[in-house]
Amino acid sequence: MCKLFRLLKPLMPLLATAYAVALIYVTSMPLEGDVQTFSSELMSWVITLAGIGLTLFILIRFEQKWFPETRQFSLKLPKLSSLAGLMLLAPLCLTIEGYVVYGLTSIVHTVQLEPLTYTASELREDLLSSVHAVLLAPVLEELCFRQMAISPFCRRRTQIVVCVVIAILFGMLHVRNFPGAFFSAMLYGLVFILSRNIWYGVALHAGHNLTAVLLAVYCWLGLGDIQMAKTPIIFLSDAKVIVGSVILAGIGLSLIKKLTP
Repeated sequence: MCKLFRLLKPLMPLLATAYAVALIYVTSMPLEGDVQTFSSELMSWVITLAGIGLTLFILIRFEQKWFPETRQFSLKLPKLSSLAGLMLLAPLCLTIEGYVVYGLTSIVHTVQLEPLTYTASELREDLLSSVHAVLLAPVLEELCFRQMAISPFCRRRTQIVVCVVIAILFGMLHVRNFPGAFFSAMLYGLVFILSRNIWYGVALHAGHNLTAVLLAVYCWLGLGDIQMAKTPIIFLSDAKVIVGSVILAGIGLSLIKKLTP
């Protein structure tokens, strides 16, 4: 059996990705219709919670037994102040990501930007789906793409290589948003490797998704102007959002007491 696990170990990034894709597909099945309803969203939430429970069971019951190296990464919840601090860092990370992706994409071809607009019905739909995007999806995705894929490897250099591989696969799954998803996945993975705790990456991921929801509300209320490109998906924030993100990041850094173990 030990020999089998040694053979499986290099395949863990691919196996974890395949497992994550299967779970994501199952959780999205209730949302396949043209019209999203509360009942379909609720069903998706329930399935996602079941997927999180199953993944935690696999990680604790089997992966820690098969790959003892995984115990160097903790599944315990850290201080809530540190998690809140990382969530407050997310708006600045998303802002920087937008301008970096815009700059790199502009080298290859012209990026078509247009003002981001929202109708009341579009905003309602986004707010309804935000429960899943902010509270559930980050937990499931980080457990699969980071904890399950990276933790079996003990060397820091190998973990970073796996982080890059997973970021590429994560970006490919997001199709039109490959650059942004790649950079986000790299950030979540590096935070996970540095902190040795999956919940820091979950907090940053949740803050990233929450920021996108708040930007939708910001535009719908007419408080400012956000420029958007559709291929790849890019959000360029205005000066007010940038200043606000810097202030929130400063508060966030003051709340993070300890990130490294």
